[in-house]
Amino acid sequence: MFRSALCVALLFSLPTLAHAAAPAVPSPCEDAETSAQLHGSLCMTVPVPVHHAAPEGESIPLFVRRFPAPASVKRRGEVWLLSGGPGEAGASLYPTIATYQRAFPGFDLVIPDHRGTGRSARICPQQEAPDSADGTGLAGSEWGPCIGAMYANVPRTAAFSTTEAAQDLGLLMSQRPADGQVLLYGVSYGTQLALRALQVTSLPLDGLVLDGLVPPERTEQWDLSRRTALVDEVGRQALGEAGVATYRRVLAAPADAPWRTQVPGGDLRRFFAALLSFPTLRDRMPQIVQDLSNGDARSLDTTVTDWKAALVRLGQGGNNQPALPLVMLISASENNARPGLTKDTVEAEQKDALFVSPIPGLLVGSPVPAYPKDAWFGQSPKTLPRTLVVHGTLDPNTAYAGALEHAATLAKAGPLQFHTVERGAHLLPLVAPSCFVTAVQAFVDGGEAAARCAEPASP
Repeated sequence: MFRSALCVALLFSLPTLAHAAAPAVPSPCEDAETSAQLHGSLCMTVPVPVHHAAPEGESIPLFVRRFPAPASVKRRGEVWLLSGGPGEAGASLYPTIATYQRAFPGFDLVIPDHRGTGRSARICPQQEAPDSADGTGLAGSEWGPCIGAMYANVPRTAAFSTTEAAQDLGLLMSQRPADGQVLLYGVSYGTQLALRALQVTSLPLDGLVLDGLVPPERTEQWDLSRRTALVDEVGRQALGEAGVATYRRVLAAPADAPWRTQVPGGDLRRFFAALLSFPTLRDRMPQIVQDLSNGDARSLDTTVTDWKAALVRLGQGGNNQPALPLVMLISASENNARPGLTKDTVEAEQKDALFVSPIPGLLVGSPVPAYPKDAWFGQSPKTLPRTLVVHGTLDPNTAYAGALEHAATLAKAGPLQFHTVERGAHLLPLVAPSCFVTAVQAFVDGGEAAARCAEPASP
């Protein structure tokens, strides 16, 4: 009954949303000249309803940044870029702006902060304020008040859902200038958000690019609670049979082995799982385990240093760090197929794993007020615009097999191309820019992207 009523409310509210507010006009961003990445960018803040079914009610602000196409290139339109997460700000895409500009030549790049992230409205406005104890992150003393605030206003908390964010996107894109093509790109959670938006709004799209396509929402195999199984599978492939044998011997080393104190967090299985997102560091693992088996930790030390530097370059520091309340809320409400997951189950599933993800453990006994799945969950768009899926075979965050399964379903709704990056990881513009640019350019120009690509090895 609830789902049926929600469908009706959403359908009747959509025509109203398209005319809910006059189009916002972007102006030069205050930080536009602070870095080469942000040079020339334009910013705006757009009010949207907290609940799109009640457009006359309370509103919240959404932040949007636009990177105009270079004046030296003929403008072809605009592409909206959706960041991952859930919980990542649009700033997580800023470090790869130059790659997106090569992939989408002549297009303005438009990057919104999803509700709950970045400079948009937050779930816990007081505790996630830039001037709070840990900035937009949460200090230890802020967790209790933040969770309390989520329970104190459950209807508002539940409004930070994928469906409400998808309707935000429809509203924002309805205000665009009516000139040129309109493309939509999403990575990871951004692919889930894009597909939900195609269900609940009428997006005027000429093309869709899905990078790191999430598995089907109703999956029982690749949901977040089974992330350790995914990273363990990917890690074993990356390490190779000989490397796995040596790695097992390293893990069996005494608890007081000197190298253990040099591993971030003290758990080599978790650290190696984190390296899987950075192919140049991932590919060092065979050498690291070989060195550790001989009592030599120098390659481990170097990789730890380089890993920390790579994290800094991701653009998620300071006030752009992931919004953990939103991560917890959407993960618990929509992307955990085992809400009754226990600590004992997590530990049992980790026991024989060589690579371990912390995510399943974080899902146990989630303290946030999860909202019920709505009528759109687990559904697919009835029609798709021309679509390109790009995915790496060694993606530790969104399973390659899950992407293939999902793409097969989506292909029933419209023309779809699937581009495989051999040994590619997550966020291909960052980890496989050559393959990404070549495939997307071919797609944008109306052609066929190659079925497969191998990124040139790092020197």
